[in-house]
Amino acid sequence: MRSMILAAAALSAGLALSAPAAAQGAPEPKVNQLIIYGEDPCPVSPDDTITVCARKEEAERFRIPEILRQSASPANEAWTQKVLAYETVGRSGTMSCSPVGAGGWTGCSGKLIDAAYAEKKTAPGVRFSELIAAEREKRLSTIDQDASDTQARVEVLEEEVLKRRKAQEAAESGADVPPEN
Repeated sequence: MRSMILAAAALSAGLALSAPAAAQGAPEPKVNQLIIYGEDPCPVSPDDTITVCARKEEAERFRIPEILRQSASPANEAWTQKVLAYETVGRSGTMSCSPVGAGGWTGCSGKLIDAAYAEKKTAPGVRFSELIAAEREKRLSTIDQDASDTQARVEVLEEEVLKRRKAQEAAESGADVPPEN
């Protein structure tokens, strides 16, 4: 009796889990992001996977990644940046991002946002989102042609089936089969 209850509970849990998956339709294809070097070929992806290859020079294969090559040491800071820092030494008050003066804290979020955009603009990393969008666009550009080709093949097959049925019906009734064109 207990095993029947457990079996029923497992069956209902399986149905409950499969219902949302069936309602969602086709799953989003997986994305495989690779960095390839030199003339290495980009691997062919199966139908359910989008493979995006970022190509780098052969000389980069065994090097330390670009992000780790640079140093944030103050010794490597340019003099222009040091001079700009001196220009803001006396600033205080509203929009200054300093603890001095009324509203000195109000400029801090602006400085953080500016620094984030500057870092994003000069980031040496590969922009996989742009490569993924281009690959999706390439796949979507052929979907109409693929659909029309499939429709044409289906129509040809349907005509063949209809001809066979007519020939079979004519043979069963004993009538002469009309010649095919």
